[in-house]
Amino acid sequence: MAEPKNEDFLDDIATAEAEELAEELAEISGEAAEMDELRAERDALKDKFMRALADAENARKRGDKARRDAENYGGSKLARDMLPVYDNLKRGLEAATDEQREVSAALIEGVELTMRALLDVFGKHGIRIVSPEVGDRFDPQMHEAMFEAPVPGTRAGDIIQVSAEGFMLHDRLLRPAQVGVSSTPAG
Repeated sequence: MAEPKNEDFLDDIATAEAEELAEELAEISGEAAEMDELRAERDALKDKFMRALADAENARKRGDKARRDAENYGGSKLARDMLPVYDNLKRGLEAATDEQREVSAALIEGVELTMRALLDVFGKHGIRIVSPEVGDRFDPQMHEAMFEAPVPGTRAGDIIQVSAEGFMLHDRLLRPAQVGVSSTPAG
């Protein structure tokens, strides 16, 4: 009878070892599952961080562009309001006859100095004149057609008269040049 006890004892050891091995395997698989969860959480947090970093960089770039635009174009309303002053000074100077220039030389000189000062301020702030010539091609991006007329010796789309100069503020159009355009059909 001693033999069956010995076999039971061996069976108990084998069972205990199997249970211990199963516990270790369960613990290892639990740790592996926990590691997988931690890796997934790490990857999700890394993705959120990278997106937040990209959003911050994009916001910085938008802010820089808005600041540059404000510097370059912030005064466009004031500049646009000053254009009639230029037009009136120019018309006044063009209207003065030689006789009036002799009689009112000091006045004319003052108006010319004022005109030069205005042009200097325009140049200092990036405002430049768009002055098309008669015979140039009409460009709808830079010119405003005030009228069309058939003029012999011209092609359709040629500028036949300049009514008012246009102005650019850096690379933006403040006011298009006002022009007359030929409508002579090709023939």
